[in-house]
Amino acid sequence: MRLAILIAFLACPAAAQDAARVSEGAGLFQDFCAACHGVEARGDGPMTEVLSVEIPDLTRLSTGGAFPHFDVAAKIDGRDPVLSHGGAMPVWGSVFEGGESAFIRTESGQPIVTSEPIAALVAWLESVQD
Repeated sequence: MRLAILIAFLACPAAAQDAARVSEGAGLFQDFCAACHGVEARGDGPMTEVLSVEIPDLTRLSTGGAFPHFDVAAKIDGRDPVLSHGGAMPVWGSVFEGGESAFIRTESGQPIVTSEPIAALVAWLESVQD
């Protein structure tokens, strides 16, 4: 049984890395995002009662088609120019910067360089799409 698991892991290292990234992203989301966005990312966190802005349901980011990898990363790290000048959501780029760089791909295949924690959050958010 262990040999079969090892063979499957070695045969598909990208899938294993993706699973690890999604798992890391789930933990980061719970620690940094769930207070506003809710445990399941549906926009129903406990802070919604005191916030003056509507919190989006993040499980519907792919409703219009492909998952918007770049837009999600930009909202988190502050590349989105609206957020960098004071938007409704805190900019988390400085919290998640440093450490290993990571690459994620846009829906068109364009690579984006970001930090590993942001890549993990993006991967988890993609995994919870309705």
